[in-house]
Amino acid sequence: MAVKKFNPVTPGQRHKVIGTFDDITSSVPEKSLLEPKKSTGGRNNSGKMTVRYIGGGHKQMYRVIDFKRTKDMPAVVKSIEYDPNRSARIALICYADGQKSYILAPNGLKVGQTVLSGDNVAPEVGNTLLLANIPLGTVIHAIELYPGQGAAMARSAGTYAQLLAREGKYAIIKLPSGETRMVLTTCRATIGVVSNPDHSLEQHGKAGRKRWLGRRPHNRGVTMNPVDHPMGGGEGRSSGGHPRSRKGLLAKGYKTRNPKKTTSKFIISKRKK
Repeated sequence: MAVKKFNPVTPGQRHKVIGTFDDITSSVPEKSLLEPKKSTGGRNNSGKMTVRYIGGGHKQMYRVIDFKRTKDMPAVVKSIEYDPNRSARIALICYADGQKSYILAPNGLKVGQTVLSGDNVAPEVGNTLLLANIPLGTVIHAIELYPGQGAAMARSAGTYAQLLAREGKYAIIKLPSGETRMVLTTCRATIGVVSNPDHSLEQHGKAGRKRWLGRRPHNRGVTMNPVDHPMGGGEGRSSGGHPRSRKGLLAKGYKTRNPKKTTSKFIISKRKK
């Protein structure tokens, strides 16, 4: 996977950087694994806009991803595909009994490769197994937070976590954010790094590409009037005071996590800022 730059023949292409899509092998999705995806445009059931900066965008179909990977049967990778709903690539796999499924594609996964899931599976790229059976130091992704829940952590493009240690019934994992936390060893994880690692290098280049994604122009608080935002108003270009949300909640450094949250006892060290 690499990125592609363009000659600045237009203002929109001057700063445009996109992926080359070299790793994608099929442009037609599996129809049986598609579901309709409704676009609200930020409006509620009475048509009133309740969420700002949402609207437009290209029509999309949702790809049903198997985040649980509980089928204990070998499967062959049929294609690597683009998914408009996520930054990572997805892989179409076909099990020995003929059932097809979509999974998150790890970086380096090839068409024709066999992927497995189960308790007694080799820790190879694309295989899903319990944290109790993964060697220490292994790079993993698509990690469950609770047994049987399905992958919840390290799912976006290019991200990965690392299995550091095991203590009793808990495994200690370092997450992409830098947070180190304990997860039950009966949770599942997939070996490898999530595909499309160059996603962070991409640049839209023009406002229109943002609109294609369904994101309307976002106004800063300091450009508004005091009646509309706590940071609005002032003569000339005022800084706006302390960073706050539209409802007055402090931003940039204000801790929003509940200190009494029961799962805090599983966090060994917090994420790095």
